[in-house]
Amino acid sequence: MVGYGPEDNHFVAELTYNYGIGEYRLGNDFLGITLVSSQAVSNARKMGWPLKEITSGVFEAEAPGGYKFYLEDKEQLKQDPVWKVTLGVSDLQKSVSYWSGLLGMKIYEKDDEKQRALLGYADNQCKLELKAVGGAVDHGTAFGRIAFSCAKEELPNIEALMKKENQKILTPLVSLDTPGKATVQVVILADPDGHEICFVGDEAFRELSQVDPNGDKLLDDAMAADNSDKWFAEHNMKKVSA
Repeated sequence: MVGYGPEDNHFVAELTYNYGIGEYRLGNDFLGITLVSSQAVSNARKMGWPLKEITSGVFEAEAPGGYKFYLEDKEQLKQDPVWKVTLGVSDLQKSVSYWSGLLGMKIYEKDDEKQRALLGYADNQCKLELKAVGGAVDHGTAFGRIAFSCAKEELPNIEALMKKENQKILTPLVSLDTPGKATVQVVILADPDGHEICFVGDEAFRELSQVDPNGDKLLDDAMAADNSDKWFAEHNMKKVSA
């Protein structure tokens, strides 16, 4: 889990590495993350990372796996530099009705001409941007899910509403045990385009998602210990494409 602060009040991304996979085919479901951070722009320039200015003061950067990041060259936001996450949708109005009408998100912006909408649960939190892709949404082979925490008492209500509205529930309300840690309750949904949405009980999630002070070192050590490329080479094998 990587981000600019604790999951309790910051957006974080979960990165998953599978040892036997060499590459993933990206679709048009996840369209990028936008950061408001002149420091990120400065860091990219110092590292020689390719930047493409798409509008005045906004730069596009591509992560090693092909994911897009949009960096706004402005003073870094204090609450969380991650301003929005953009998902592709096939029918903007249908998706807005789902995320706002059913899931209760506030509509901050809606542009029918550009076929985009900006939604969120709070003014000081990362926003969700929905952008029409002009056709069906392709999830590729690397798709993930977006997650929100809420009071655990709300989870049965969310599940009941989805059943009432005949919406897709991928994982009915369930308790998940983590040995030695908190037991969390989750319900996982799918929106009209198949974007997976996980709602997790906040009380246990706060305990489970505490920042590990050794997180950076643990990650560095794990990456340094990964000899999978060497193993595949010694066995005259190539990592597969997912």
